[in-house]
Amino acid sequence: MEKIIPRWEWRTFSEDLSESEALIKETGLKIERESSEIYILSTNSNDNTKIREELMDIKTPIRMKDGLEQWTVLTKASFPIHINALALVFKAFGVELPFLEKDELSYEEYIQLINDTKELTMVDVYKHRFGYMVGEAIVEIAEGKFNDYAYKTIAVEHTDPKLVADTVKNLKLDKFENINYIKAMKNTVWK
Repeated sequence: MEKIIPRWEWRTFSEDLSESEALIKETGLKIERESSEIYILSTNSNDNTKIREELMDIKTPIRMKDGLEQWTVLTKASFPIHINALALVFKAFGVELPFLEKDELSYEEYIQLINDTKELTMVDVYKHRFGYMVGEAIVEIAEGKFNDYAYKTIAVEHTDPKLVADTVKNLKLDKFENINYIKAMKNTVWK
């Protein structure tokens, strides 16, 4: 398995990020991509749990420093999903895994299990992302929808927290609150 290097992240959501967007776009477009994902929100957890590209993907925050969050990947599990991976997934949800009659669940069975678990809510998320390199930091401008709620976001990531903080300041983003995807969805979908 390849070595996972946790990254420090800063992200914000706002209707008007135009000043920072203009500064970012001066660096030149790096990557444009679109995706549709299913995030799974839990009343008992703030881990980032989603289904992306037919994989159950889980990231968890491991440290906070100076308003930044350091996240690491816990697992990426494919379907059919084995009970060992389900145990990790439900631990990330902060929910007890119910007794299952078999050791693997198909994608459809897994979705039904999520729907049957009262602490969990699925959110359809569409992302249209534009990735840039600003200095050494990865910077992303994205827009999309949480179910039917439109959003716009900018994120800065790197393994060095000082570099992330300096980039946030240089892009005039430091006047905004650091809000990760899970918090933004809970503030929007669960309003």
